[in-house]
Amino acid sequence: MDTLIRVTDTIKSFRETRLSALRPPQEFFDFNRISRPADLNTSISRISYNTRYFSGNYGLIVAVLAVYAVISNPLLLISLAFLVGGFAAINKFGADPVTMGDRVITQKTLYTVLFCIGVPLLWWSSPLGTFFWLVGASGFLIVGHAAIMEPGVESEYASVQDAV
Repeated sequence: MDTLIRVTDTIKSFRETRLSALRPPQEFFDFNRISRPADLNTSISRISYNTRYFSGNYGLIVAVLAVYAVISNPLLLISLAFLVGGFAAINKFGADPVTMGDRVITQKTLYTVLFCIGVPLLWWSSPLGTFFWLVGASGFLIVGHAAIMEPGVESEYASVQDAV
């Protein structure tokens, strides 16, 4: 019961902090504000402002791309499920040593077997390639969007609020 309360509190906290930063799709995809930056300084100032302003939307983009990357790599999905499921099963059922014939199987033995099978399986599923694809794809989308979106009228007042 205590775990359920912590989970609901975490979800409420996440919703209040991160999801409140989401901008509506009409604002995120406002085609009237798209333009080519005049120079590098304009591009950098747009990227700086838009990454803060659309941070919730960009976080959602990274999360969606991460889910896509894991789902599109079935071996990575299987190896992650094997490792997470193995940890959960060992913690739930493997706390007490079990005697099979003349061998005693302890929790340490189960973790060793899990690592000996899980780590090569995970390495074979190419998590680094997936990670770098995720970094590249999300970086390209986020920097591209932030560079071509003109800051809104409210950006002019942001410097006034910072000075006060």
